[in-house]
Amino acid sequence: MKLIAVGDNVTDCYLDEGIYYPGGNAVNVAVDCKRDGAEKVNYIGVFGNDDRADYIRACMEEEGVTCERSRKVFAPTCQPGVKINEEGDRIFVGGIRDTCQHLFSIRLQREDLEVIKEYDICHTSCYSNLEYELETLSRVCKVSFDFSDEHDDDYMKRVCPFVTYAFFSGSDMSEEEIHALAKKAAGYGTKIIGITRGSKGSVFYDGTEFYTQGICKVDVVDAMGAGDAFIAAFLRHYADNKDMKEALSYAAERAAYACTYAGGFGHPHKA
Repeated sequence: MKLIAVGDNVTDCYLDEGIYYPGGNAVNVAVDCKRDGAEKVNYIGVFGNDDRADYIRACMEEEGVTCERSRKVFAPTCQPGVKINEEGDRIFVGGIRDTCQHLFSIRLQREDLEVIKEYDICHTSCYSNLEYELETLSRVCKVSFDFSDEHDDDYMKRVCPFVTYAFFSGSDMSEEEIHALAKKAAGYGTKIIGITRGSKGSVFYDGTEFYTQGICKVDVVDAMGAGDAFIAAFLRHYADNKDMKEALSYAAERAAYACTYAGGFGHPHKA
């Protein structure tokens, strides 16, 4: 399987430790997918012009993810502040504004689309300001989209028709709410819908059948990036094998492993 991710890159700043880690949904999924054995992984994003941007890019290239179609702008890298509670869960506490993530969106060019169509799946998310490009994107590649907890009906109507794989966060949702959300997304055109529920596992729907997957228990160091690791592992395994149960089991294992180290995919840097 070959994957390209388009979207956000940030440095997650662990305030209590004075350390930052490369991250962002698109970056994490790209790196994790490569670690999971994807044949080829690429990333298109908007990098700032500071040392943090250079570090993110260097870490991605070290992990085997190429970035040649990315942009560079005169703005700082996004720097969300993070604190970790006793359960290992992350708490975001804000960061500087007017960053490349806040100020700029990607407008896909013909040359970008020529690259993207070489891949099996393009992953992006609600954090990537790419909603207006999804229709064009879906014509050249299957689209994976992380909605996080964005499931407003108007937003879903706008996005779901162009998405093959949709992922939602639903840790506070009842089983009835989860089933209703999955069926709504399928009704709007999405083929595979996954709803992750933190310690309660996940529920997936393929338009016909519901599947449930529990978690793999580990000693949690940091849950940052666990959801992204789940998405990456599911996409890599399902795209290659089309076996839902095996893909979910593998994704749960990889998400658990992501909780055993700090940061979205490691690579700490002193702030």
